Amino acid sequence: MYKTTTFRQLTAIDAVARLGGVSRAAQALHLTQPTVSLQLRLLEEAAGTALVQRSGRGLQLTPAGEIVAGYASQILELWRHATDEVASLKGRLAGTLRVGALITAEYLLPPLLVAFTTGRPDVKVKLSVGNREEVVRMLTRHEIDIAIMGKPPSDVRTESRAFAKHPMAFIASPHHSLMARRDLTLRDLSDENILVREHGSGAHNTVEKLFKEAGLRFSPGSELSSNEAIKQMVAAGLGIGFLSLHACALEFQAGLIGLLPLPGNPVEHDWYVLHLSTARLPPVASAFQAFLEDHGQAEIRRQLKTFDAVVNKLRAID
Repeated sequence: MYKTTTFRQLTAIDAVARLGGVSRAAQALHLTQPTVSLQLRLLEEAAGTALVQRSGRGLQLTPAGEIVAGYASQILELWRHATDEVASLKGRLAGTLRVGALITAEYLLPPLLVAFTTGRPDVKVKLSVGNREEVVRMLTRHEIDIAIMGKPPSDVRTESRAFAKHPMAFIASPHHSLMARRDLTLRDLSDENILVREHGSGAHNTVEKLFKEAGLRFSPGSELSSNEAIKQMVAAGLGIGFLSLHACALEFQAGLIGLLPLPGNPVEHDWYVLHLSTARLPPVASAFQAFLEDHGQAEIRRQLKTFDAVVNKLRAID
């Protein structure tokens, strides 16, 4: 089998296994569907057995296909590591930085990636953004090497390091009646239409915990999967939002939203960079992790400089 098997064939079955079909695999690999199908057929001939079978309208891996796909993934991963380490021996950092981030972090991460890749022409970036569940799934499937999130998962063994503070805040339209209050408490928000991210997200978990610790029942007005939707509704005066400050810097600068004058607002948590405990990080991923630890907090402070005066004023209320 090994005499006739190629990396193209291994890449094809790996993509089909990860993405669930030939059409998606072809799209991800920038190939035509017939080309991917041909690679699968050649791999089957080399293996001497069927690796995929028709299932309804799609394809399903056979037991042999599951075995081959599993080893194909490991072989491709080892080859990628080998390529990156050979580049390191030549004194240059090279390879593809595969990083996954929560939707909230998509506002914070691009400037960090720009700073990291500047002066490193051989480093390419593959950034995958999703909700918490999606990012954890990408990590466990080895689709990304490292992840950026607010709290490491408890059900997956990871090595995590905090690299910066993550400020989240209650926000409202500047014209909202609560913006004029100076004795505002969390209880006053209980009867408001609170707009928050979907259940299970970091933002939802944080605000729910805040209410619970205050002995209050949290009843969100709307649960939305989009930061943009929350910002638009808040700016229109349709409720109070709870978002990362990274997500609403532009709207704050434009005067469309403001921070509620609530003691303890914003709330700070840590941003973490993490990877699977069992995974061997490629040199480029290790370098980016070190970069975040050394420069992440300074970059985030620079991004949030707009909020400094307002945050300092609010903290004077505490």
